[in-house]
Amino acid sequence: MNRLQKKCLIASLALHALLCLILLVGPAFLSSNHKGVDRPTLEVIPAKIVDSLFSGGGNPKANPPAAQRLVEPPPPVQQTETGPPEPTVVEKTKPEVVEKSASRKPEIKVSTTVVKRASEKEKARAEAEAKAKAQTEAKARAKAEGEARRRATQQLESRLNSAYQSLSKNLSSGTTIEPLGPGGEPYADYGQVVKSYYDQAWIDPEDVSEDAATVKVKVVIGRNGSVNSDSIMKRSGVPALDKSVQNALDRVRLRGLPPFPEGAKESQRTYIINFNLKAKRLVG
Repeated sequence: MNRLQKKCLIASLALHALLCLILLVGPAFLSSNHKGVDRPTLEVIPAKIVDSLFSGGGNPKANPPAAQRLVEPPPPVQQTETGPPEPTVVEKTKPEVVEKSASRKPEIKVSTTVVKRASEKEKARAEAEAKAKAQTEAKARAKAEGEARRRATQQLESRLNSAYQSLSKNLSSGTTIEPLGPGGEPYADYGQVVKSYYDQAWIDPEDVSEDAATVKVKVVIGRNGSVNSDSIMKRSGVPALDKSVQNALDRVRLRGLPPFPEGAKESQRTYIINFNLKAKRLVG
């Protein structure tokens, strides 16, 4: 093998290595453009989201867990120990005798300091008793409210149990109620979830009579479910309809979307959504 052939072999190996590196690392920095948005709107968003063209799930044989009775315990009642009232101590003072003329009787003066101290103690004791009484009344009210909530919860639970028993008796032995779906954990495609979020956020402008009007928008969703950008690509020409679609974009931007399904490699995804007023009103 001469020198030229060696150079060609090295260049070929380098180009193949670069191509493999681009194939492995490139998809992480590219955003995919998903245009499959003409899928039905989901009434309930499942917990499991996948990259699939179909949705399903729901195990008809699954037994729901027994409902646990949630009974709010009454708040503890703290008893305040009130001792006997403090005895009022009246200090005896020696009366002062003022000697005057022999024709008059001696006058006796009693100091008012002891009386003032006694009145201050009585006032403090009355304030303490009033404060303790207010605390006791507040605790009693809280206890009564807790009991009322507990009774209401028990009554509601009893009514639900009675309704369930009545329904079970009225159903025939061959009648069963099963959820729709092929079985297993429910799931939905991520693009269908995105369309459902925007369709639920869009409020039908009732004053618009042109059912054929359509607004076309473009949204870019980040890996964590945040809306990186959204814009109206094609307006309908009806100001009220265009404004309602812009309000829907604002609501979803503030609310956010679920993150990408597990295993997704893109850093962001781009979706084209058509807001058609006729389809919205047919679905309801």
